[in-house]
Amino acid sequence: MSDVAIDPNQARPVGYWHWLEDGRIQCDLCPRYCKLREGQRGLCFVRGRLGDTMVLTTYGRSSGFCVDPIEKKPLNHFLPGTAVLSFGTAGCNLSCKFCQNWDISKSREWDTLADQASPETIARAAKALGCRSVAYTYNDPVIFHEYAIDVAKACREVGVKSVAVTAGYICPEPRREFFAHMDAANVDLKAFTEEFYYRITGGHLDPVLDTLRYIAHETDVWLEITTLLIPGKNDSDQEIDALTRWVVENLGPQVPIHFTAFHPDYKMLDVPPTPPATLRRARRIAMENGVRYAYTGNVHDREGQSTYCHHCGELLIGRDWYVLDAWNLTDDGRCRSCGTPCAGVFDGPPGSWGARRLPVRLADFAEA
Repeated sequence: MSDVAIDPNQARPVGYWHWLEDGRIQCDLCPRYCKLREGQRGLCFVRGRLGDTMVLTTYGRSSGFCVDPIEKKPLNHFLPGTAVLSFGTAGCNLSCKFCQNWDISKSREWDTLADQASPETIARAAKALGCRSVAYTYNDPVIFHEYAIDVAKACREVGVKSVAVTAGYICPEPRREFFAHMDAANVDLKAFTEEFYYRITGGHLDPVLDTLRYIAHETDVWLEITTLLIPGKNDSDQEIDALTRWVVENLGPQVPIHFTAFHPDYKMLDVPPTPPATLRRARRIAMENGVRYAYTGNVHDREGQSTYCHHCGELLIGRDWYVLDAWNLTDDGRCRSCGTPCAGVFDGPPGSWGARRLPVRLADFAEA
């Protein structure tokens, strides 16, 4: 928790908290349950106590906007080839020692939040830029819960979908409200041991597994999973075997898993990068355990990043990094060779955004 002063001009009252007998208030948004006295912030840094209520200090304030390929989230089965307008705020409710967006997620400098935009401005920008979706990413959107939901509502009004890129560390009641407004999610399943979560992320594994089960079985949200494989930390055959078996048994074989390469960063500069062979091994284990769509990421591996029919083995979507170079699906997402459906959200021909990255100034889309 932090005692950095909260500016009342940047504070928006929010829910999911209750009073404690000792006069503190407890945040009930995530399983950290931060207990706060007047003026204190939670570990996420963006939710805190001001007077007799909980406030959010990043509503309408972003660390930047950029148009990306949807495959970069990564989502390989959600409107492939289309553009997504990505943005985040500041702060995070986990403390991952390997965080590759630590300058945003651990920011305590408010000039990080350079771009200001209302939900309606974001929706207008996404529509004008030809984006099929908006992604809440860079830091975890659950901590700017109210802002993300308002943006999602505005986007729905203009036919733009919403994508959550999240670690899934959220309590049941706010989780229910949050995912009711999302169309797709990539959940970062960081490892499959409680020790890893506790020692390296500062969190716990079970709440994340609960979120995954909830999304898979109680929502219509399209779900994909990412696991960053870190040498010597979560990349053993035994752990990958246990993780992928759990996914098939608890979520279903149709849920795609992305195994991505670690690069030294933040507080884990002493750990070497993930060898490409480790990613290929993880993909093989996943597929042997029944995962239909297993991918490698953060490395150049056309085979490991392409989609194949789980029934006949036909190449369905060829990918060279973020460029689609083969497409053998019908408009409703079936294999052209055998007619077997490919799990996902498909809507006619693929998009053609490619690998471009386009920074965006939201001020250019504000109403006069």
